[in-house]
Amino acid sequence: MVQDYEKFTEEELKILRKYVTNTSSNIFVLKNLPEVLKGALFSRYSRSKLGLRSLLLKDFILNKEAAFLSTCEKHEEKSEDQGIAIQKAQDFYDRILDGYGDDSIGELGGAHLAIENISMIAAKAIEDFRIGGSPLEKSTRYIYFDQKYQGEYLFYKDPVLMNSSHSSLFVSTCNHLFETYGKLTLKLTEQMKKTFRREEKISDIAYNAALRAKVLDCLRGLLPAGTLTNMGLYGNGRFFEGAIQKLNSHPLWEIREMAKESQRELSKVIPSFVRRSDRAHEHHELFAQFYKKSKEGTRLLALKHTSQLETSRKSGSVCLVDYDQEAPFKVGAALLFGHSQVGLLELQQICKNLPQKELDQIFDAASAFRKNRRHKSPRALEHATFTFEIVADFGIFRDLQRHRLLTQERQALSCDKGYFIPREILGTEMEQEYRAAMEQARLAFETMVKEMPEEAQYVIPMAYNSHWYFHVNLRALQWLCELRSSPAGHPSYRYVAQEMAKQVSHVFPEFERFFKFVDYEGYELGRLGQEVRTLEKLKKREKAQSAT
Repeated sequence: MVQDYEKFTEEELKILRKYVTNTSSNIFVLKNLPEVLKGALFSRYSRSKLGLRSLLLKDFILNKEAAFLSTCEKHEEKSEDQGIAIQKAQDFYDRILDGYGDDSIGELGGAHLAIENISMIAAKAIEDFRIGGSPLEKSTRYIYFDQKYQGEYLFYKDPVLMNSSHSSLFVSTCNHLFETYGKLTLKLTEQMKKTFRREEKISDIAYNAALRAKVLDCLRGLLPAGTLTNMGLYGNGRFFEGAIQKLNSHPLWEIREMAKESQRELSKVIPSFVRRSDRAHEHHELFAQFYKKSKEGTRLLALKHTSQLETSRKSGSVCLVDYDQEAPFKVGAALLFGHSQVGLLELQQICKNLPQKELDQIFDAASAFRKNRRHKSPRALEHATFTFEIVADFGIFRDLQRHRLLTQERQALSCDKGYFIPREILGTEMEQEYRAAMEQARLAFETMVKEMPEEAQYVIPMAYNSHWYFHVNLRALQWLCELRSSPAGHPSYRYVAQEMAKQVSHVFPEFERFFKFVDYEGYELGRLGQEVRTLEKLKKREKAQSAT
């Protein structure tokens, strides 16, 4: 029940019911309020003796300065007076947010942003931002990407590139990649139908869905990095402000324009949270100077010290390059810490002196009772960290980059580390067509990159290898490896996930128990089991609905 000191009249309760889910409980949810108002309300809430409902009434609904109704209610006709009221209200909320001087207030409100017809390069730039945002991108596994619009394949035509002498080369190369993708999709589908016959107990729907995923997984490498995609993105205000600031400073025109348009649209919903990311705002101008000078300085130093060197990393490699030898003792100590009154350093020393058998007992207590991968391990596992260098195709990077709660960075796309060829086409006539398309793209890239190093990346097919690193703790690695090794996953990233788990387990055998749900098996038609389960769930749901 709500506390006695917070009492409302019947009229007040009638008003509140529109904006809160419950007027008589200590737990309730806000509703029918714009995001900026929620943020302002919560920011003031943290320094008020009033309950949230009382605060909403006193400082917002009944406060003329807040222009509450003008902000919350939609009117079909917007008069000039209403526009003034809304601006007045906005100024009021800005003063509240500025008055607390805490950037974390920006995390109290958010928005759903749709970003359509952007290149895969631009999508990756957005997904680089880790905390506060949740992106969901169009999948290359379930959708055919060889459709045309007004007679043209859907890839991004950068204005700078299209106004250069390389425009014809770029367009013809991308067209050839899409044409090859379309032709091989038909050929490989027919070949796989002969290789993977449908069993009688498997429905046509499940079989065809699994077959399509298998074919598209094999051939997605033909798609150039400029291929258009769509993205749905939910984020809080702090996330959007930081992301837009960095995107505004990106060397590619497409990404800067995407930042500008995102800021414009978000300003219609959460204006107070993204106003500092406007290009004309002093805060952004100072950030842009720092960001540009920092990037340029490190780029020149990297060129100075590495221009004569070549990478020693092999194509398709996963290499554990750094780890802490004392990781087991630190994890063991952290597991014990919350259940003792002893200091962390003392516990680490205790673990160092324990026989391996007793240290294993500590790890068993934390892992033995996990029944599936969704049972998250204790945060103590975050005391062990690992750094992996990976050279694998850009498609794999796109899949694994979505694990953002770790430190990762990739190098610029290039064609100098080779490319992936799906084994399903090796030794067939399809291999020649595939290789010819890859070679044509490489020659186009090498012609363009000398004058346009950033824009030339748009022409690179996803099959070409990228070079990146992961710096990740054991807990995040456990989740990544168990999830991405599952049978339904793409075979290539399943290999990366399996290999990371193997290498950590080799260095620290006592940590192998934390990878108990890593699947090391191989699967020919990996999506089939998942498609069958999906259909079974659908049938059960339909049966339950018909019964009611």
